[in-house]
Amino acid sequence: MILLSFDIEEFDMPFEYGKEIAFDEQLAISTEGTLKILAILAKRNIKATFYCTANYALNKRDIIAKIVNEGHEIASHGYYHSDFKPEHLQQSKDVLEQLSGQTVKGYRMARMMPVDEREIFKAGYQYNSSINPTFLPGRYNNFGKPRTWFHQDGVLQLPSSVSPLVRFPLFWLSFHNLPMGMLKWLCTVTHRKDGYLNLYFHPWEFTDLHKPEKFGFPGYVVKNTGVNFEKRIDTFIAWAQQKGYGFATSAEFVEKVIG
Repeated sequence: MILLSFDIEEFDMPFEYGKEIAFDEQLAISTEGTLKILAILAKRNIKATFYCTANYALNKRDIIAKIVNEGHEIASHGYYHSDFKPEHLQQSKDVLEQLSGQTVKGYRMARMMPVDEREIFKAGYQYNSSINPTFLPGRYNNFGKPRTWFHQDGVLQLPSSVSPLVRFPLFWLSFHNLPMGMLKWLCTVTHRKDGYLNLYFHPWEFTDLHKPEKFGFPGYVVKNTGVNFEKRIDTFIAWAQQKGYGFATSAEFVEKVIG
């Protein structure tokens, strides 16, 4: 089984590289990518999970409605992408439930940063997908965390997928920079070992980021963005379907785990 998820947020990443970007453009870029993602999912007839910030959802209610109407899951990505307070856990959940009409069961912290599991539980979430169980220089070192799902403080933890043994991350940057043959091999090995893959991406990856003066991103971030990434993800999904891998939302997977 493969769990595809997409973090829909205000596109504030240029600020990390000393660039300015207007809020309206942040929303527009994320929306452009989201529409491309929805088209691919519809073409392949699969469902996915969209972790949304409340800030994005409140400003793009039509996109939230489209995601829901096409049968996908809405989960929380916090209230804002670059600001966090514990009360945002409940507040974002409430906003997303009101806008989507769904019960919001999952949470993912912005930038996969640590979050208090007790607060996650208190806010009423069933699962948390905020752990990348590997070492990412300058971000986090999660080699001590389990590679696959586990329970903690009343919440099911759903880490993003990494390969067995060396814990090579099968996250968004890998899908931009690895040759597809190597990526498919790593996914095959990991799926065989774990029985599932939990993969995450961002809508802005599906837009053209080759604008150094505007965004200031390094080459490993902009490689294979835009149309090339649409093709890579579509090709990957087609390959996975040919291998007989099923696709599900994170909530569907969690429901099976907890019985």
